[in-house]
Amino acid sequence: MPHNKVVVTGLGAISGAGIGADALWAAAREGQSAIGPVEFERPGQNTIKIAAQIKGFDPAKHMDAGTISLSDRFTQFAIVAADEAMAQAKLSREQKLGERAAVIVGTGVGGFTSLDDMMYIYNVTKGRLQPMTIPRVMSNAAACHLSMRYGCTGPVFAVSSACSSANQAIGVGAMLVRAGAVDTAIVGGSEASITASYIRGWELLRVLTPDYCRPFSAKRTGMTIGEGAGILILENAETAKARGAIPLAEIAGYGTSSDAKDLVRPDPAGAAAAMRAAIESSGLPPEEIDYVNAHGTGTVINDAVETEALRTIFKDRLGKIAVSSTKPIHGHAIGASSALELIITIHAMREGVAPPTINWLAADPKCDLDPVPNKARKLPIRAAMSNSFAFGGINAAIVVTQAQ
Repeated sequence: MPHNKVVVTGLGAISGAGIGADALWAAAREGQSAIGPVEFERPGQNTIKIAAQIKGFDPAKHMDAGTISLSDRFTQFAIVAADEAMAQAKLSREQKLGERAAVIVGTGVGGFTSLDDMMYIYNVTKGRLQPMTIPRVMSNAAACHLSMRYGCTGPVFAVSSACSSANQAIGVGAMLVRAGAVDTAIVGGSEASITASYIRGWELLRVLTPDYCRPFSAKRTGMTIGEGAGILILENAETAKARGAIPLAEIAGYGTSSDAKDLVRPDPAGAAAAMRAAIESSGLPPEEIDYVNAHGTGTVINDAVETEALRTIFKDRLGKIAVSSTKPIHGHAIGASSALELIITIHAMREGVAPPTINWLAADPKCDLDPVPNKARKLPIRAAMSNSFAFGGINAAIVVTQAQ
């Protein structure tokens, strides 16, 4: 079986920090949070008033009216991010990618905005329902729209595994390229579910902070919801070289695991298993991982469990590795988070800068790692790992290295 080198040739993003992967990276590097007062179209009985929300988004600036009528906000975000990634990879819509191209897009809840709209109209206003609600709501909608937009007739599907969705989508895409099943994979994640009802559901779990998300810090009080999309173009390195594409990074390793224990409480053994598999598949020793973009939600339990899992992998070296969380910048965008975070990780590696964990107050004995507190740090990064751990005990980690 072939074992092709997998490179990243395009990055695209939309987040609370703005449109573009560069805008996302600039915010992460400079510690500029996109979290602020949330604006609900239909206010509810919410106690949490903040989110990393994309405001003023006009889909008409990015796609035609027909596409808009058929797509939920999460699909529109995926299109915006994918168009940017395709442009950086020097691939055009006119050049149909064909059967040697895959599209895999992760999402936690799919077209939740359209579903929320439908239920409000049906139960409250009794008005006319959007006739294309079902195609807009489906979790595979974003992947299907991208396949049609770029003429991809190879494997096309969605991954829905909550917070690990995007990392799993990226990892599976890399596996397809590595195995020779496809030459190109459009991969990532998208989420757009900031409604009063959705935020209220998270409030009931008692995991949202009312003010500041401060991962790994003492006095942390929870996470903040975000939205957006991150899309990457993966290619067989030889295919990319033949057409003159510039590799931005190599997807060197991928690992995934299941805790198989509890629906909402994470297990350090499961998280460690995913990281171990990612590092082993990269062929690198753990000593060559210079930076970890942590799952780092800012909840009391999650951060302590991730620290324990990291110590299982890195042992006494843990305190010497930069381990930061960028969720205080872009929020926890659930199915899109790990795509946004991998894009940040690739930029960090290319620029030799570890982004900070902002809002950090003081050390927590249960999080005895180096969180790069509050200020970015110049750091040579040979290889980096990005973690995502989801409700349901689904874990996924990706290792990236400098493109050779």
